[in-house]
Amino acid sequence: MSAVSRQPKGLFVITGASRGIGAQIARLAARTHPVVILYRHDREAADNLVREIGVNGGRAWAIMTDVGDEAALCDAFRRIDALGRVAVLVNNAGLTGGASRVADLRGEALAQVLQVNVFGAFIATREAVRRMSTRQGGLGGAIINVSSGASVLGAPGTWVHYAASKGAIDTLTIGLAKEIAAEGIRVNAVRPGVIDTEIHHQRTPQALAAMVNAIPMGRMGTTAEVAEAVLWLASPAASYVTGCLMDVRGGF
Repeated sequence: MSAVSRQPKGLFVITGASRGIGAQIARLAARTHPVVILYRHDREAADNLVREIGVNGGRAWAIMTDVGDEAALCDAFRRIDALGRVAVLVNNAGLTGGASRVADLRGEALAQVLQVNVFGAFIATREAVRRMSTRQGGLGGAIINVSSGASVLGAPGTWVHYAASKGAIDTLTIGLAKEIAAEGIRVNAVRPGVIDTEIHHQRTPQALAAMVNAIPMGRMGTTAEVAEAVLWLASPAASYVTGCLMDVRGGF
């Protein structure tokens, strides 16, 4: 019997979890919870992650869905219901929309960013709240939103549209935390900075070096450092923490 199966805990659901920060959250969460990996495209990566978790004694399932599609996302949650009770939701799925000044921004790119980053997070959160809320017969739970340091810094010249979408996530976190605090659900967010993922490696070497030089800690963060913050916010150790926007960005 695995360590996970001995614990009477609900499901740890993560959107955008086939790679990067989401995959690392899944790996760590699987130490204590059965994990549901929601992903959009990369079936091979998701299946490999499920196998990796299984080899390490955990339990995981991968479900393909588009978080920007309400019907598809609701169907995914119905499939999750067949696996167990949702205890934790991590809204990690997100798009940058590509680097662009606002004056050059394409409407299509903006719509995609808002559809996934904002609309998708709201719908996933709605579905989780309906299942977790003690007012609706649930057992409570935790929601952790993956925002970004860009919501504070604005990302001028590259990602103002992305930063604005993450500003919406910050507001969702603060407002919802107050709205459902009495229903047994805590809502928090982490705001990563420059993390060693493919998103930042899309920059030119010169641009990336300039960003790293501006970080007081003098280096990029790791996906594990972000994942550890998420796991703490999801854990009983954070039982009196809600409405928190936790910066994980090395002082940047």
